[in-house]
Amino acid sequence: MAAYELQDGGRQAGRSIPLDREERSRWSVIVAYGLLAAATQTLLVNYAAVTHDAAHHFGVSISAIGWLAEIFVLVYVILAIPAGLVLDRYFRPGLIAGAALTAGGAFLRLGGDSYSWALIGQVVAAVGQPFVLNGITGLVVVYLVKKDRTTGIAAASAATFFGMVVGFAAGAALPGAHNVRTLTLVTALIALAAAAYLIVALAMVRPLATSMEEMPTTGGLRSFRAAWGNPHLRRLCVVVVIPMGTFIALTTYAQPLLEPAGVSEATAGIILALTTIAGVIGCAVVPVWAEKRDRELNVIAVGITVTAIACLVLAVIPGVATGYLMMLAIGMALLPALPIVLALTERHAPDAEGTAAGLIWLAGNLGGVVVTTIVGILVHHSATAFIVLAGVTALVLPALRWYGRLEQRQP
Repeated sequence: MAAYELQDGGRQAGRSIPLDREERSRWSVIVAYGLLAAATQTLLVNYAAVTHDAAHHFGVSISAIGWLAEIFVLVYVILAIPAGLVLDRYFRPGLIAGAALTAGGAFLRLGGDSYSWALIGQVVAAVGQPFVLNGITGLVVVYLVKKDRTTGIAAASAATFFGMVVGFAAGAALPGAHNVRTLTLVTALIALAAAAYLIVALAMVRPLATSMEEMPTTGGLRSFRAAWGNPHLRRLCVVVVIPMGTFIALTTYAQPLLEPAGVSEATAGIILALTTIAGVIGCAVVPVWAEKRDRELNVIAVGITVTAIACLVLAVIPGVATGYLMMLAIGMALLPALPIVLALTERHAPDAEGTAAGLIWLAGNLGGVVVTTIVGILVHHSATAFIVLAGVTALVLPALRWYGRLEQRQP
């Protein structure tokens, strides 16, 4: 009976697994990972839904509360590549470290009822985020058979965005400055439960024996060179920059951009929640459909076109009704681009999954910084801001064709 010996540090070394039977995907690990990925985003928006209440509770400015979310983006930009290198060399230990940092940071915020403790805890949780999010492509390789990997990436991506919905819902359920500490405790318990579940799942569920042959055996600069030296990955980074940047900018400034058209803060909150839910549904369904029909690039192109048109509509006829319709269309059409790109990354960068995923997320976050900054400058000129967003978003189409030409040359 043939057997494959697992050898990686942290990948159940020494266990022999028979290969003469067909293996099945380990979906329980993907579920556990999805819950933890969702928890990272719940912590990211923890105080966003109660910005004014949190500012009053901690006795700080609105801008200071904003930093409790912005710190996640800043830390990710710094640690995206280092975290990917660690995951490529020590996959399971790196993922466990991310889970521990996420839960530890969430509870560290309860060390004292002050802004300083909240900021310190958010920083620690933010350090854990890249170790969690960068693990998505490596995880599907280790625990899913090939035919299920696109579905796994789509489900995990949908769960990640659903974490934002949970964060907003928790804030809406616990309004008022007197409930800020309770809200912090609730989200900390969510993070702890998700982290514990993933750690137990990684310990109890064995990886697929055959898939271990596809995982990188070295990390460090070799993994980075393998990832960045891949022309598919470099072009995918260019493709993903603007879609993620556009979505981050819209979720950040939707309310002030629509306010002149009579959209209240409460209404804008509902619009953003529904937009995210639409994106979750799109992420769960659209990438799988596209992969089965070999239409990934077409779907991204449609999403870009829909988003550009929606921004133009909001520039010309802004209002409550168009706000709902156009933002829902953007969520459903644009967000699936991320899991599609991650699935293409897993397909084309098999020698450095963690580093490759880190580069994709890094490109998206950098796009968020750039596009959000542009929109922030134009925030008091709503029509101009939406027109600029439409034009910037449309720039992805030439980049998509540029990537498509490389796909056509692929044997």
